[in-house]
Parts: sequence; structure tokens; C-alpha cells
Amino acid sequence: MAEISGLQVFKYLPASKKAENSNCKRCGFPTCMAYALKLAKGLTEMELCPYAPDELKLLIEDTMKKPQKEIILGVNHKTVIGGEEVLFRHDKTFLNKTAFCVVIDTDNGEFKEKFERVLNFEISRVNQKFKIDVILFKGSNITPEIIQKAENEGISVITNLPDNLCIVNENSFSKNVEKLTLIRRTAIKTKSEEFSAPTYVYFAHQENLYDLCAKASYYICKYANMLVFEDFDEAIFSSLVTLRQNIFTDPQQPLQIEPKVYEFNNPDENSIIFLTTNFALTYFAVANELESLDVGTYLIVTPSEGMSVLTAWSAEKFTAKIVAKAVENSGLYDKVKYKKIYIPGLLSHMQKELQDAIPNFEICVGTNEAYLLKDFVKELVLERTKDY
Repeated sequence: MAEISGLQVFKYLPASKKAENSNCKRCGFPTCMAYALKLAKGLTEMELCPYAPDELKLLIEDTMKKPQKEIILGVNHKTVIGGEEVLFRHDKTFLNKTAFCVVIDTDNGEFKEKFERVLNFEISRVNQKFKIDVILFKGSNITPEIIQKAENEGISVITNLPDNLCIVNENSFSKNVEKLTLIRRTAIKTKSEEFSAPTYVYFAHQENLYDLCAKASYYICKYANMLVFEDFDEAIFSSLVTLRQNIFTDPQQPLQIEPKVYEFNNPDENSIIFLTTNFALTYFAVANELESLDVGTYLIVTPSEGMSVLTAWSAEKFTAKIVAKAVENSGLYDKVKYKKIYIPGLLSHMQKELQDAIPNFEICVGTNEAYLLKDFVKELVLERTKDY
């Protein structure tokens, strides 16, 4: 979507020409410039200014027009596709992820088994849970009961593909990619109505599921708004969901998890306490290592607005005061025999400061990298065996 600046808008308003009704405040803003800045960002309405010329109205209408239409699939549970405004995620962000639609033919004698597998499919990644987005029911045995069952699982239901979707179904993979790219690029650059419809690719039954996965992966990267599959394989969709999450994560919003105490391997009074920030990638790197151990551990996750360890420290989101409060709220003092907390090695310079703020625990320095935790814990267990 083409950007427009507040100054461009201001040039059309009375105050820019020092004309009558300059800064009249009838729009609810103190000055024409203040109104222009909000209007340029789409945060106020054109109708609020009675003196806005038709030229400005046409400019705003063209600027705010979405290059690609949004389409809602489903009735009670809805999935939105389309509405994209940029070619590249780093320009702004992608808005609505590529939807995965599975075809269920109710005239097939084994459709119930496939239907149950689709309903039961769920994958958790980076503190998010994903299921199949849409089911396309076909055949003569579609009942309100199976539709309701799908919707109860958070899956949108359709019985036909909307006419206002654009199917991309050329004779070859390369031509499909070329057409998908052409449609998206033209829509973004020209805002042409002819290219504004969201796109989808239909995958008929295929024997080679690896080939299907490879093609689907590329179509996710190259602008397909929905992929429709006659085949269903849990492993394939797990891979596709993982790829899609990486692409459609907003680069301007850090991934973060809930700050609290996480438990691994049924911890008890002999368990070790680690501490880190709530940056999702840091958490999962540490959590994966702790889960692989044969000893119970606690992990205190501090609120740090989704920042990594050093970033949180430099932004003052990981301070002695914040950490002390997290430790106090953890309730771990009465649960463990060894009153020690291991902080990330990258923050070893905070050891004394944290020790002063948390006198009830001994603050110890852990590893710089998560992959070193296994050997680190092994050494800790040996030391405790010798000491006690």
C-alpha cells in the first residue's frame, strides 16, 4: 500500500494556505497539521473536516484502498485470507497467513477416519497452537453434525470454493510460481481490481507426498493465500505449519511467552533453579535442553517484553528489582533444599547486584549457551553428591 505523509495531506487543508477556517478545530484536533498527521495514518475520518477538497478525498481513497481483497471463509468459525499490502514482510508485515484447507469427500467410505485425523491434528510451536484452518466438505453425506463438530474444534467449514478466489493451476510448478508472483506484484504496485482477488492452489491426490510438501512450501513463500489438499498427512502439515509460522510472524513484534515458573521432569526439593527472560526463542532453547535431562528443574522466566538476555539487560528490562520480584513471586524458596539460582552466563556481571537484591538465595552463574546445560547439570549433580 502506497504511503502518504502528513505533510502531503496538510497541503490540501486551509492552514497550509493561511486561508479562512484555518485551524478551525471542527475536526476535533487543535490544528490542521495535527489532523493531517492522524489522517495520513488512517487514525481519523475524512468526513470530520468540512473544508477538505475533493482532490484530497480522492488521494486518501486511493491510498487507503487495499491492493488485495480480504475474503472470509466459514460461517460460525471464520478464517480470513488475503488483504495483503506488501510484497516483502520486512516492508511492513504480512497480515493473514496462508490458509490450509483439507478436502473431505463424504462419499468416500473411509472419510470418517480422515475427518477424525484432521480434527485431532494440532501442533504447538513457540507458545502457539495450530490446527488445520479450513475443511472443504464434498459429497452427499454432509450433515449438520459433522459441520458442527469441525467448528467446535476451531476449524472453518466450506462446501464449495468461493467464486471470488483466483485459482492458480498451470501445467507446471514453475508457471504456478510465476503466476502467483505476477498477481501479487501487480496487485501491490497498481491496485488493479483485476488482480485483487486472493489466490489458491489446489492439490489433487498425489502419490509422492515429499513432492507435495516441497511445492506447497514454495507456494507459501511465493504468495498463495490458500492451499487446498485432497491428501492429509500429519508429518507434512507439521512441516508446513512450521514454515508458515516463520514467514507470517510479525517482525516488529518480538515473540514472547508468559513470565512464570516452568517445571521440567517432575521437580522436587533437590531440583535445580535456572532463570532467563521471556524471549520465546531463548525460552525454547533452554526448555528443550532441560526437558532432555534426567533430573527435575525449575525455570524462572522474567517479564522482559520478549527481549533476549543481553537486549533486556541493555534496555533495563532485566534489572535486579525485576528479577527479585520474579523470584519472590515464584514461591520456590520453600520448595527446594539447595537455595541456589543459576543466571545466564552472559549476565555474570550482574551476579553481585542480584545477590544484594535476593539475599535468600545464592546467585550463581550458569552457561552462556543453552546447549552447554546438559554437561553443566551433570557436573552440578556430581558436586552435590560429593558435598552431601
